[in-house]
Amino acid sequence: MMHNVAKARLKRGEIVHGCFVRYPDATLAEVLCLQPWDFLLFDGEHGTIEPRDCEHLVRAAELRGVTPLVRVPANQPAIILRYLDTGAYGLHVPWVNSAAEAEAAVRAVKYQPRGQRGLAAVRAADFGQTMPLSDYVARANAETLVVLHVETVQAVAALSDMLAIDGVDVLFIGPTDLSHSLGYPGQPQHPEVQAVMQQIAAQVAQSDKALGILVQNADAAREWITRGARYIATGVEALLAPAMRNYLERVRGVRQGR
Repeated sequence: MMHNVAKARLKRGEIVHGCFVRYPDATLAEVLCLQPWDFLLFDGEHGTIEPRDCEHLVRAAELRGVTPLVRVPANQPAIILRYLDTGAYGLHVPWVNSAAEAEAAVRAVKYQPRGQRGLAAVRAADFGQTMPLSDYVARANAETLVVLHVETVQAVAALSDMLAIDGVDVLFIGPTDLSHSLGYPGQPQHPEVQAVMQQIAAQVAQSDKALGILVQNADAAREWITRGARYIATGVEALLAPAMRNYLERVRGVRQGR
């Protein structure tokens, strides 16, 4: 396991930027890594990425020096174990709604003495070839990044207790699911949803955790940076679609030779 540059930057109080990838294609991941992303986030919840796919995607990111992270489909130790064993440097855990669930996520990510993650000479540990497993355990506990999603009414109510959990690095607002939970599905810009999002931001700002957010464009990213977010993620589709529309609008109707 190499040094988690994205986590180190967060710990220094810096801002990091990353991109969600739903597709199990290592070549696409490598191409994306040729841009100066701080991290790529491979989506096993809303994408089709399985642990075998994740292992190849992690290799592609490591090849280009970008921090590889994964969003697991559920907060379950067996699932978290399989995705982390591929060598991912940390993960997003969706639907964390209480301090007990936050604690369970951290314990599933970390080895002893903080957690109870199963230990084996897997790819994450360089197959036991480069260092004793005892050294790997200490390094993995220090380097893995834990990002918990705040995306329900229950999570907002439990946020102060979740912020007290040792080992959590980022509290990440999921605007779409949060809007759904608040009764305004698909309306993250609704005033009541925005008010709750600001409430989350204010609480996280009083803690030692970083605030994370999913944004759709650069303007939204800049706005959320002013609101205290330091862990900014967007989706590859949100970047591709406007670029392609802009290209087609500019070239359609242009006559050859003009």
